Amino acid sequence: MFTGIIQSVGKILSIEPKAGDQRITIGIGKLPGDAMALGDSIAVNGVCLTAVALGRSHVAADVSRETLSRTMLGELRTGDAVNLELALTPTTRLGGHLVSGHVDGVGCVSERREDGRSVRFRIVHPPVLAKYIAEKGSICIDGVSLTVNGVGPDWFDVNIVPHTLAETTFATFSPGRKVNLEVDVLARYLERLLSGTAESVQDSTLSWETLGRAGFIENADEHR
Repeated sequence: MFTGIIQSVGKILSIEPKAGDQRITIGIGKLPGDAMALGDSIAVNGVCLTAVALGRSHVAADVSRETLSRTMLGELRTGDAVNLELALTPTTRLGGHLVSGHVDGVGCVSERREDGRSVRFRIVHPPVLAKYIAEKGSICIDGVSLTVNGVGPDWFDVNIVPHTLAETTFATFSPGRKVNLEVDVLARYLERLLSGTAESVQDSTLSWETLGRAGFIENADEHR
């Protein structure tokens, strides 16, 4: 698990094809070289990968066909900058939200505009993700934990403050840039609890009435 608070901007040092998969080697930037061990998890642009080789200033990870097909890692080239975060520990400050590193889809930057000292981005997302994205909810973009500032049928807006621009790859984003998206894991579990199999619904104590009493929804009778 991760928090979505980026610890370093790294650089792709090499990409090695391996029987349809890839092994990527990443310069870890300001991450301490002794912070990882073989087998540890590291989030690369929001994708959870496993360290298979280590050096004082780099880490290598294998990227499977599944990951290449579901993320934008396959579009990375040598020299590209990437957002990096080490897996959280029991003492880590949860400054963002709980992020699994399992990407739900690939979005695309459609707009970039100045908004005071911040920059506002509009991201177009796959239609299947619309139900998981809510105004003032959390979303992870290329590994960065962010608050959704506005939503539309197939898009949402985020506001990037100067510190985040300086400490992540967002400063380089322009319209047309593809990004990895991970929705809030709580939304996925809630969907499963409400729309699972007949057996799981029968065994669960969660219902529209329960959500209404807890204040999560209004007019629970309308959802029956």
